Amino acid sequence: MAISDDDIERLRETVSLVDVVQGYLPLRRVGRNWVGLCPFHAEKSGSFNVREETKRYRCFGCGAAGDVFKFVQEIEHLDFVGSIEHLANKAGMTLTYTTGGQSKDRQHRKQLIEVMDKAVNWYHDRLLTSPDARVARDYLRDRGLSGDVARQFKMGWAPDDWDAMSREIGVSIDLLKEVGLAFVNKRGKSQDSFRARVLFPIFTDAGDAVAFGGRILPGSTDPAKYKNSSETTIYAKSKTLYGLNWAKQDIVAADEVIVCEGYTDVIGFHRSGISRAVATCGTALTEEHVRLLKRFANKVILAFDADAAGQGAAERFYEWESRYKLQVFVAKFPDGKDPGELAMTNPEALAAAIKDAKPFLGFRLQRTLDAGSIASPEARSRTAQQAMAVINEHPDKNVRKIYAGEVASHVGIPAVDLMQLAERGSRKPEVRTGPTVDSSRRENAEFVALSIMVQDWNAIATWMSESLFSDDVYRRAYLAVASVTGNIASALEVADPEAREVVERAAVADIDSDPFTEAKNLISAAVRRELSNRNRITDPDEIRADRDARILLEELDNTTMADAAAMELLDWLGKRVGEHA
Repeated sequence: MAISDDDIERLRETVSLVDVVQGYLPLRRVGRNWVGLCPFHAEKSGSFNVREETKRYRCFGCGAAGDVFKFVQEIEHLDFVGSIEHLANKAGMTLTYTTGGQSKDRQHRKQLIEVMDKAVNWYHDRLLTSPDARVARDYLRDRGLSGDVARQFKMGWAPDDWDAMSREIGVSIDLLKEVGLAFVNKRGKSQDSFRARVLFPIFTDAGDAVAFGGRILPGSTDPAKYKNSSETTIYAKSKTLYGLNWAKQDIVAADEVIVCEGYTDVIGFHRSGISRAVATCGTALTEEHVRLLKRFANKVILAFDADAAGQGAAERFYEWESRYKLQVFVAKFPDGKDPGELAMTNPEALAAAIKDAKPFLGFRLQRTLDAGSIASPEARSRTAQQAMAVINEHPDKNVRKIYAGEVASHVGIPAVDLMQLAERGSRKPEVRTGPTVDSSRRENAEFVALSIMVQDWNAIATWMSESLFSDDVYRRAYLAVASVTGNIASALEVADPEAREVVERAAVADIDSDPFTEAKNLISAAVRRELSNRNRITDPDEIRADRDARILLEELDNTTMADAAAMELLDWLGKRVGEHA
């Protein structure tokens, strides 16, 4: 233990567990306990109990329990020593460290963090109050980063001065050099590392300041638009994510984190009410980043062009998904705008892009299909080959086969052919195309209804009948599916080759339709088709039945009468179509 046992016990007795917990969630007094919604699992009624007398908490829903140190460890994602230092800092208590290498390392790190904290406050105060920072304040205001935003994110201004910070901060040049804030120039003078730049302080997930990112103002002659702190004893770019200190609570609550490329993108998300965004610090996303994010969430949404680095990057993402049990999604932003721009001009579009984010492979595949052509057999073959090359990067055979079905539906190639390529996983698949599948057969109402049947049998099966299908291939596909009560595998076994191809496409078609609406449309079309063939009917009973059918067609549009009308029309169709089947 690197901290004195006496200090730990003194801190335990000093801090109020109720006060600490209430810093994260509201509690109400119930008898001798304080009760609230558990922060460690989703619940609607409070089962999280805190007892001040025993300084213990317990959730009767998920079983989480412990003392004040355990609570801070869990909710702030810290180790034991980190939780003690966090609470001591809040309580204004100075800790005594025991002797030993670990203690000296911690003490030195704490000293470096204090230097960085002084620098953050000095630069921040300079931005808010100094006359020479007016141009920086104007620039930030023009970008929607007004005073409240600057205060929230502790933004700063490094004046165009050789050593203003080094002179005024009251820290030795050796310590300033160690954290990358200053250096000794050729004349042997100390010189600030950042000059004439807006500064974005970078914190660890525990809230310790460890680095800066700096941006020049428009009109500057400095060729380096951005300048970031170099790596130091306390700062590793591959293990640090900008904004995680502010975002982690919302990330845990949503079980989702948004990863951006820039500081202003993160701030833009926060300004738009989406406060679970973080950014890499001038590097690509690394495995260390992923390992860090896994502590907080299982879903990662990439808010940048994740496909730009090509196949190598894709393989890393798939590997991380498998190794860390993550789901990686990609958000697509309109008109090529970045999140910072959208936050100013269209925050609703920013929120929609996150809501509509697609799985990583799905995003890459859609971009490939959108860029391809299906205007000719040769074009369809090229598009299918390009799409299958993207799909076959994925290590999971079953995932490849599902996406292969989507490609088959898009290009009009039998799904079984592409699924065989997915099974083999070839990185250079060869696709041979036959005749183009008729577009009406691929997309008409009968196919939509079949797709719903295959994907959700119970949602539409009640309203389906052989008499609804005018296309003979679709009718045979229906009979195959209906004969096995919607079991896809069994339907594929009993279907003839043409019907099997339809069932395969229906199983992977992207359908977003109301089942009863589609069924009504199909019933209406079938009835009208049959009525048009009965113009020469002379039997009075049949004429009366046909008239009733026309009335029932009108009742299909009446919400309260539609169900009964549909059933009667199905019965009418079954009798009439059966007569000349």
